[in-house]
Amino acid sequence: MLSLVPTPIGNISDISIRSLEVLSTADIILCEDTRVTKKLIHLLKERHNLTTSEPQFLSLHSHNEAEFVSKLTPDFFNANVLYVSDAGMPGISDPGQLLVRYCLDNGVKYDILPGANAVLSAFVASGFCETKMLFFGFLPHKGNDRSAALQEALFNGYTTVLYESPKRLDKLLHELVVSAPDRRVFLAKEITKKYQRFYQGSASELLSKMEGEIRGEWVVVIEASASCGASLNEADILALDIPKKAASKLIAKITGENPKECYTRLLNL
Repeated sequence: MLSLVPTPIGNISDISIRSLEVLSTADIILCEDTRVTKKLIHLLKERHNLTTSEPQFLSLHSHNEAEFVSKLTPDFFNANVLYVSDAGMPGISDPGQLLVRYCLDNGVKYDILPGANAVLSAFVASGFCETKMLFFGFLPHKGNDRSAALQEALFNGYTTVLYESPKRLDKLLHELVVSAPDRRVFLAKEITKKYQRFYQGSASELLSKMEGEIRGEWVVVIEASASCGASLNEADILALDIPKKAASKLIAKITGENPKECYTRLLNL
């Protein structure tokens, strides 16, 4: 059997009793980073009296996940197999979904334990009243791909949740100053940890508050656009001050048109 077990995103006391019970019976623990998981197990033994049967630890991360799963056989799961990511819910910006897909395709019994999740924690903490939300994970780092993804995040009609590294948070806020200067933004830093902080305001207001605060892990929640629920059309996208390549990707998403053909068409306008 396979069990996907969420781990604390900061405060180790957020581990559930059920997670401790499942961890105590594991024969094999698949981990995003074996060093991180072994350290977690050690802390759980000290603070929550976890007992284990000395499981085997195997590395399963984003770079080897596809190859690892391709070599599996159903009898691998005759043992009690767990998957844990470094922090939070497996399958949310972390590996895990390919394992679940394998179980579904091969009749392997599996279970998903609920637990700590930065996306939902930040969404609730934001206080934005639009109950529909979209999770974008990490935006592309640079170029037209980033521009197109940011425009989609801003103008999809829903509250949007992003992850951002401390290296690019300042860049993101400056981009928001240009693209959506009046939009309210909520920032959650180091959720559940000692230095947890919440900030809310326009991007320009946040930049003035953020001096010396950029370090740490961040979740960004962007309030839904004023046209929430309205459809974004080609004319709306062409009116944006973004490169034609980025515009073509956005138009292709809402029309189903081939992005390359759309880009060629825009060049001929």
